[in-house]
Amino acid sequence: MALAAYVACIGPAWAQDWPSRPVTVVVAFPAGGSDDILGRIVAARLSELLRQPVNVENIGGAGGMTGTSRVAKAAPDGYQIALGTSATHAVSQVVRKTPLYDSQADFTPVALIAEQPFALIACKDLPADGLREFIAYAKANETKMQYGSAGAGSATHLVCALLDTAIGIEARHVPYDGGAPALRDLVDGRIDYFCPVVTIAIPQIEKKSVKAIAILSRNRAPILPTLASAAEQGLTDFTASTWFAIFLPKGTPEPSSAPCTPPSWQRWRPRPCRRGLRTSAPTWSRPSGGRRIICKPSSRTRSRNGRPRSRPRTSLSTDWIF
Repeated sequence: MALAAYVACIGPAWAQDWPSRPVTVVVAFPAGGSDDILGRIVAARLSELLRQPVNVENIGGAGGMTGTSRVAKAAPDGYQIALGTSATHAVSQVVRKTPLYDSQADFTPVALIAEQPFALIACKDLPADGLREFIAYAKANETKMQYGSAGAGSATHLVCALLDTAIGIEARHVPYDGGAPALRDLVDGRIDYFCPVVTIAIPQIEKKSVKAIAILSRNRAPILPTLASAAEQGLTDFTASTWFAIFLPKGTPEPSSAPCTPPSWQRWRPRPCRRGLRTSAPTWSRPSGGRRIICKPSSRTRSRNGRPRSRPRTSLSTDWIF
């Protein structure tokens, strides 16, 4: 993939020696979540390309910062790779007073892997089958409502908090050590709702163990076309999506000559890998030589035609700037 193309362009001596032993992809959340699923698909393909074992190590905690900080402090020799997300490399930098690392100073970004929207799902016993009913019920039962997240300061926390603001409620936040345990408690009815990326929600939606309320985007997700978007259901000023990317520790050898342009994404994604990643990531982005990440939780007061909005537009969008 793009990491292999990156390696092919670096200094000959380092490239010839690397990798001489197994490589580790650090996923900063517990097993079973979307990060873990995507990390294992990427690791399997990298193992084929590099002809060395590529192991996945799940190191959860602090909204993804614990595992990510391990890679930030690792030797810049290419044996520790971070599967970063908007939560670990953007949100953490703006919602934490003292982040455990500097996402721009401590990492070398290699490839943007995928983007996907968040979904709003509720426990199966919640008496609401769509977004309008959910909003009405949440407003009437605000003091009892509880939502889960993958941890304080995580993307799922921020999405639910912004959603609450957009619909005019203030529910109780219940942080977990990752999205998988939050989803388990939602299935068991211990919390009322959760805002995960769409792929982690699909198995439970298909089993009808949770209620699918809305895709938090303007359009329906190709991977779940039967679920109406928030915009379709009347919440036109709210969207939430995330991205996944590969990072190396800062100081890992870079191309010493002209800028390296990775081959096309299609070339590095043979058909089996494309199938697996399409399952876990509905929207693809082509990798490039990106070097800067900007988190933009925005509140726009004017519409595209310049007229004032009836209420501020709340969006959670994290842009990778190339």
